[in-house]
Amino acid sequence: MSTTRKRVYGYLAEFKSASALYKAAEKVRDAGFRKWDCYSPYPIHGLDKAMGMKRSILPWFVFFGGITGTCTAFTLAYSTQVVIYPTVVQAKPANIFTVPAFFPIMFELTILFSGFTVLFGLLALMKLPRLNHPLFASRQFHRATDDGFFIAVEARDAKFSPEGTRSFLENIGGASIELVEEEES
Repeated sequence: MSTTRKRVYGYLAEFKSASALYKAAEKVRDAGFRKWDCYSPYPIHGLDKAMGMKRSILPWFVFFGGITGTCTAFTLAYSTQVVIYPTVVQAKPANIFTVPAFFPIMFELTILFSGFTVLFGLLALMKLPRLNHPLFASRQFHRATDDGFFIAVEARDAKFSPEGTRSFLENIGGASIELVEEEES
């Protein structure tokens, strides 16, 4: 006999349509919840604004990743081609004015570092890889990829209360409200 302790993840509520989900998202945002998310089988235009989501900081990561790549390439090429081992080809000088010869490697490392920054920044922001999510244990969540529109409010939210959140979800049109639990690790 095994005994596993479970912890409340939050509530999952289903909505009838994309427009109902959109309007419910606005109400959840206005109620001041912070740890919640919407799930739908297709992208809903403007839902991120209805959820009150801010612009991602990923473009800033990519910008600084690209700058790092450019600086790395310049430092690498300049130090090896001008300072340590001056390369004189067809009597051309080896100094700061030979920078155009470094443009291909600067371009390549800018793209390479930007690409790596996108990959690892996205994984970090999305907290991936994650092998399992508590919502996968839900009886109805599998319909989020077919015809279901859901809002999940996490128990970690400061405004979460077992009875208050459930009645709030009912009042904004949620149906089939399910308490989702996860096993403690």
